[in-house]
Amino acid sequence: MTLFQQILIALVQGITEFLPISSSGHLILIPYLTDLPDQGPLIDVAVHVGSLLAIIVYFFKDVVVLARGGFASIGVGASAPNAPAERKLFWWIALGTIPAVVFGLSIKMGVFNGLASNVFGIEIIDGDLMSSIRFIDLIAFNLIFYGILLGIADWVGKEIKVFEDMSWRDGLIVGLAQALAIIPGTSRSGVTMTAARALGYKRVEAARFSFLLSIPAVAGAGVLIVPEIFEAGTALAWDALVAGVLTFIAAFLTMAFLMNFLKKASMMVFVIYRVVMGVALFWIF
Repeated sequence: MTLFQQILIALVQGITEFLPISSSGHLILIPYLTDLPDQGPLIDVAVHVGSLLAIIVYFFKDVVVLARGGFASIGVGASAPNAPAERKLFWWIALGTIPAVVFGLSIKMGVFNGLASNVFGIEIIDGDLMSSIRFIDLIAFNLIFYGILLGIADWVGKEIKVFEDMSWRDGLIVGLAQALAIIPGTSRSGVTMTAARALGYKRVEAARFSFLLSIPAVAGAGVLIVPEIFEAGTALAWDALVAGVLTFIAAFLTMAFLMNFLKKASMMVFVIYRVVMGVALFWIF
């Protein structure tokens, strides 16, 4: 694996994972637009770990609050003044994670194979969507469709809620939206921010909500890839380390940029990007 490929994959993963423009859609397009080989499961795990560490470091205070809520749930520190509120946030994040877990395991178990083949014309083998021109069409459609939804939600959504206002209903709704992101081109951060904005969360708080909800999702996605490493017998430790570190840097800087950007601007630039990219994919392929 060349240094150029490591840098390319790390930048694409680190930047597009947190901007609402679909990381999976961009990563899948790399083999189509370049002559680079598939990076393999070890690199996939490395970039997921890099992304996860970036979230934990950037939102460290929020992660500590959620961790305290988890411990309070089992009786550790349950008498602290903030324990009830922290425990509530922990459980609402846990509740929001369930839909993505159920949907992800269903795909791994082949529950949706017939639907994917008969309706969308794409094939799922061992839980992985196989590339095809119809598959690129699906990515292009999702970029446009969910991009427009993001624009509408950002336009009509009120700016009244913060992350601490999360209820079980909000956690479940944003969690259900997150489950849709398993389909490439949807964008996990994009669809969760769309749901949060529609529920009345401020733009910055919608991003914060999205990123904190992504911690178990990103961790779970990395864990699901681990068995493939043992099956493939991959031994690219140095490449994985470099890719993981570069992804961490790119992801951290991207989150810092987005959180600052959303204090001053709307999400329309991302909507325009998604629509233009989707139209371009339809035209090219």
